[in-house]
Formats: sequence, C-alpha cells, structure tokens
Amino acid sequence: MKLIIHGGFFSEWKTNQEVKYAKQEALREIVQLGYRYLQTHNAIETVVYTVALLEDCDLFNAGTGSQIQSDGKIRMSASLMDGKTLQFSGVINIEGVRNPIRVAEKLMSREDKVLSGKGAIEFARYNGFPYYNPETPMRRREYEKRLSDSIRMGTVGCVAMDIYGDLAAATSTGGKGFQIPFRVSDSATAAGNYVNQYAGVSCTGIGEDIVSGAVAPKIVTRVTDGMTIQAATNKTLNELKSFNGCAGVIGIAANGDTFHADTHPYMVWALHDGLVEVFN
Repeated sequence: MKLIIHGGFFSEWKTNQEVKYAKQEALREIVQLGYRYLQTHNAIETVVYTVALLEDCDLFNAGTGSQIQSDGKIRMSASLMDGKTLQFSGVINIEGVRNPIRVAEKLMSREDKVLSGKGAIEFARYNGFPYYNPETPMRRREYEKRLSDSIRMGTVGCVAMDIYGDLAAATSTGGKGFQIPFRVSDSATAAGNYVNQYAGVSCTGIGEDIVSGAVAPKIVTRVTDGMTIQAATNKTLNELKSFNGCAGVIGIAANGDTFHADTHPYMVWALHDGLVEVFN
C-alpha cells in the first residue's frame, strides 16, 4: 500500500519558514491519516478522503482557502479517476461547496460524469451538499493586494495504491487566482489527473501548460508502454521546456514505484509507504 499527496507549488519555501513548517506538518498529518484510512478502504475511496482533508486545510488552494477570481468569486474544480474501472468524474468552476472532490465522487455513478458551473452547483444542492463559503481572510487580503502569479499555483492531489494493487488519483484546485471568470484549468481534466492499471498521476502548476503538454495521460501511457514512472515523468516534463511550461507531478506505478518531480521548484508533497517522507 502506498499513498502520495501534493499541496501545489510554494514559491517562498526558502524565505517563509513559518509557512513552510506549517505545510510540512499539515502534509505529514494528512498523509498519515490517508494511509491509515487506506488500511481498510480501497484506492478510490482513499483518494477522495485524502483530497477532502487537503481541501479542508486552508494552507492550500483547494476547498477552504481557494483563490478568488477576477470578479471576486471563488470557483473550484476537482476530479478523480479509478484505475481499475477507468471511470473519470469531475466538477469545473463549482461554487459554494466545502469539498468539490465529494461532488465529483457523487458523479462517478452517473452517466454524465463531468459537470460545470451552474449545472455542477445545482447537482450538488440536489444531492444534499449545503452552501459553504470557502473564502478565508487571507485569500481576501491576497485578492485585494493582487499578489504575484508565483504564489497562486497551489492545487492539491493524491494518488493511492490499495491492498489489492489497484490505483486511483484525485486532484482539486481553487484556480490560479484573479483569472478570467470561469477559466478551466487541468485539474478536472485527464490532462492533470489520470490513472489506469499501470500508473496514476496527479499534477499541479500552470493549468494551461499541463493541458498543452497532456502531462498526466502522457506519463501514464509511457509507463503502460514499458517505461519506469521516473523515466516517463522526466521525459514528459522535459518536453515542457520548449515553452517554459510549469508543472509538478506525483505518481505511483503498478510495480509500487513512486515518484515526484517539478519543473519550477518548489512543489510540496508527502509520501507514505509504511514510512512517512515529507518535502524539506
């Protein structure tokens, strides 16, 4: 059993030690809770549970603490994929919910598996998800001061391998902040969140770059074709250099190999495979 998570990029990891330590401790706690949950649940259940924990932590840009778009509203996206069934579901630009990943989970059993905007909100309300304001005072201050783009790259994600060897991946984001309303990033698409029986990947970074590079499915396809997850990830991220693309990746291969990498430091992550490892 293995579990790897990420909390997006953190551009000030060298200068803001207080926030760095807070993120380390949050990721350490969440990866341990997720791994404990994995002992008695399957991979798809575990990635939903773990990403919901990340969404509930206001240190990260997903769920509570999501970034604010240019019109002053918060719109979130999330998706999950089951490597065993190859089913994918997600929500794009959903508003007023606590855990977008839980709404995506509810869509997994439906024929229409990816909903956006008003349709996603109405589906959430119909299925018992109450209104929730994910804005935090810090995000409001950031919005008002219009902080630099580098601070706003903070998606969360999780890849899990359960006791049966099945893989699943889930990703959630509050967007890059100050973007044009209803912008669509990679997090609720296969470009940023993809898994099959051979490997699972969750991405973070600049959504447009990840979509342009088809990062997650390209890595998984290369592992399927026989490459190691390390080689597949490095090759795929190297291809982003032609347009200075920004992406971070976490992944697990069916043979149990785990890997994480980024093109522009510094992605924050944590791994649990019996022992806990956290970014430093």
